[in-house]
Amino acid sequence: MKGHAKIVDAEDLQRLLSLVATRRLAERDAAIILLSFKAGLRACEIAGLDWSMVTTASGRIADSIAISSRIAKNGRARRIPMHPGLRVALSCLPQAADRPRHGPVVVSQKGGNLTAGSVVNWFGALYSQAGLTGCSSHSGRRTFITRTARMVAHAGGCLRDVQELAGHSALTTTEAYIEGDRDAQRRVVRML
Repeated sequence: MKGHAKIVDAEDLQRLLSLVATRRLAERDAAIILLSFKAGLRACEIAGLDWSMVTTASGRIADSIAISSRIAKNGRARRIPMHPGLRVALSCLPQAADRPRHGPVVVSQKGGNLTAGSVVNWFGALYSQAGLTGCSSHSGRRTFITRTARMVAHAGGCLRDVQELAGHSALTTTEAYIEGDRDAQRRVVRML
């Protein structure tokens, strides 16, 4: 399991977004980053994401991402609420202006489909350029799951909600992704 990829803090996430902002495919690259960090998508899901999974019938960006069983690991389809920043990033993609109904959301430099392997390699190169060691294409997903687990109680939810967002069949799998927070642990113990 890739649950041991390094968690990325908010400052480093912003640094990643700044790094891609001047690239030729800046909008696409920002969308890839946000699909990982704000929706918790796996590399295979980013590569397989189709416009029909992120848009309404009228072509507008939807309120949620509908991960189909076709692209989900173990065929576990799920819905993930659309993060506002991700909505903006998807709206900024050049092909979004054409209100597409189908076709890949994230395309290669030549305009074709990306593969899961190319997404993995893309993240590896980005983390290397940013000087972030211990990170992989799974770092955004692990960051998403950890941050969601830390905030879910404030939203009135529980770990089962995080499990469903992650698309895991077992809560133990979700728990393996969550990194503990020593400061929070100290605060909780003091509250007892």
